Amino acid sequence: MSEPLMATYKRLPVTFARGEGVWLWDTNGTRYLDALSGIAVCGLGHAHPAVREAICEQAGQLIHTSNLYGIAEQERLGAMLTERTGMDRVFFANSGAEANEAAIKLARLHAHRRGIENPAILVAENSFHGRTLATLSATGNRKVQAGFEPLVQGFLRVPYNDVEAIEIAASHRQNIVAILIEPIQGEGGIRVPTDDYLPRLRAICDREGWLLIYDEIQTGMGRTGRFLAHEHVAARPDVVTLAKGLGNGVPIGACLARGAAAEVLTPGAHGSTFGGNPLACRVGRAVLETLDTDHLIENAARQGDALLSALRERLADTKGVVGIRGRGLMIGIELDRPCAELVGQALDAGLLINVTAERVIRLLPPLILSAPEAERIVQVLGELIQGFPGNV
Repeated sequence: MSEPLMATYKRLPVTFARGEGVWLWDTNGTRYLDALSGIAVCGLGHAHPAVREAICEQAGQLIHTSNLYGIAEQERLGAMLTERTGMDRVFFANSGAEANEAAIKLARLHAHRRGIENPAILVAENSFHGRTLATLSATGNRKVQAGFEPLVQGFLRVPYNDVEAIEIAASHRQNIVAILIEPIQGEGGIRVPTDDYLPRLRAICDREGWLLIYDEIQTGMGRTGRFLAHEHVAARPDVVTLAKGLGNGVPIGACLARGAAAEVLTPGAHGSTFGGNPLACRVGRAVLETLDTDHLIENAARQGDALLSALRERLADTKGVVGIRGRGLMIGIELDRPCAELVGQALDAGLLINVTAERVIRLLPPLILSAPEAERIVQVLGELIQGFPGNV
C-alpha cells in the first residue's frame, strides 16, 4: 500500500507518542532529550500546564469565528505584544512564512504609496524566510528555490554581515525600499553578525528612508536570552515578524510594525481566515505570561552561556571542529565537512538535534532547559563529534 502522505519530508525512523518538559517518548517507550524543540517552537517544552490549560479552557468556550468580527483574545495578545516590543500594531497570521508575506506586502504597498513602481527589498545570502513563493524568493538558498521558477521579482541579495555591500547597492539602486534580515541566521548555520551590523543597518535605513524589517521567527520569543534578538544591540526595526515559539506548537504568526509602517495595511489590503483566532491567541497569551512568571528568558541566557562554554571546553582540541557559536539557546557547532549522519547517531543515543547548512549541528532546546539536561547534551554530542570519522 502506498503512503497516503506526499513525500515532502525525509523523516527519521521514529514516531513520538508523548512529551513532558524537554523529553519525548516514542511509540516504543524510548526516551529522548529534545534539543531541537520542534525547530525553536516548543520554548516551554512539551505538555506545559499553562499551554494545556489555555487550550482546554478556550476550546470549551470558542475556537473560531472570523476576522469579520471583534476577537477579544486577539486584542489582548496584540496589546501584550505591542507593549513588549515597542511596536504600534500587529497583524496575526498562521505561520512564520505568512508573517513574512505580510511584511513583504507591507513594504511593497508602502513603496507604491510613495510613488515607487518597482520596489526592491534587500535580503541576505544564506537567509531563510519561508516556503511560499514570495518568501522562497526572498530566501538566500538556491537549493530550496530550484524547480519553483519563475521566482517572485523584487529582491536584491547581498552577503550577510556586509554593510559595505548594502552601501554599494544604495548608491546604484534608487528603488530599494526595505531591508529584510535575520538578526541571527538560523537555517543559514547559526551565523551571528558583528555587534555593529544591525545598528549600521538602522542608520542606513534612516538615511535612505527604507524600512528595516527583522525576521525574528526563529530568534524571537526569548530564544537568544532577550525577548527579541535585536535587543542585544538596541537597533529597533520598523517591522518585526514572529511565529514558532509564540504558540509553543499551536500555529500562529505575527507581523508587528511601528510608526508609518503600522498604518500601511488597511481594510481589504490583507487578511487571513484563521489568523489570530481565539484559540491560537489564548495560547500565545499563556506563552508570554509563562515566559515572565517562570523567568524563562533569563534561564535561556544563563543556560545558553553555560552550554556554549561547556561545548567549547569539551571540543576545544577536537579535530574537524571549525567553530562553536550562538546566543542563548540558539547554538551551532560547525564542522569542516558535511555531518548529516550525526543526526541519526544522536537519535540512537537518545538526543534530538539537526544539521543545517550541511556542516552545522544546530541546537535549539526548550527555554526550560536545566543544568543537568544541558550537561547531557554536552556529554552525548561530545562523544559523537569526537568519534565522528576524521576526528579520531
